Amino acid sequence: MANHKLLIEDDFEEPFTLIAIHSGEEDYKIAYLINKYLHTRFQRRRVDIDYPANGLMITFPIFDFIDERNFNQFYLVANKCRTTEATLQSSDGLFSEFNSEKATNHYLLPEFKKVDYFLKIYSDFENISLRNFVSEINNITQIVSAYTVDTDTIKSKNNLIFD
Repeated sequence: MANHKLLIEDDFEEPFTLIAIHSGEEDYKIAYLINKYLHTRFQRRRVDIDYPANGLMITFPIFDFIDERNFNQFYLVANKCRTTEATLQSSDGLFSEFNSEKATNHYLLPEFKKVDYFLKIYSDFENISLRNFVSEINNITQIVSAYTVDTDTIKSKNNLIFD
């Protein structure tokens, strides 16, 4: 009796473009600035992205914009999430209790720790001039830099599934 194996490859995923954004501004401010200067309509989702890590639920805020006229989907997501863990330590004395806090940074894509935000773009057609789009983002004064990321180098692609 012959054995048959089915090989499933990851070629069925939709191609997307990823733009890395460096800025010290808050997430809602970045969405507002992109809306203002690039004439988009990003809105924050009601439910953020949650990932479990070390017994904690790490939450990343996400904004989306669906351009139905041009068949494009845009997702703006923060790459960093800072959690603070408070601990109460005591010793044998009367006033020797003290609180300590430990702050930890968590990343949506750990291989890009210096990136603050990612802009993920699905496009059915090549109707977006990516070079002009990145150039317009770089013209925003509150954004330090923006550039495209080669999606083949991303190790944690599963973290970019937002649906």
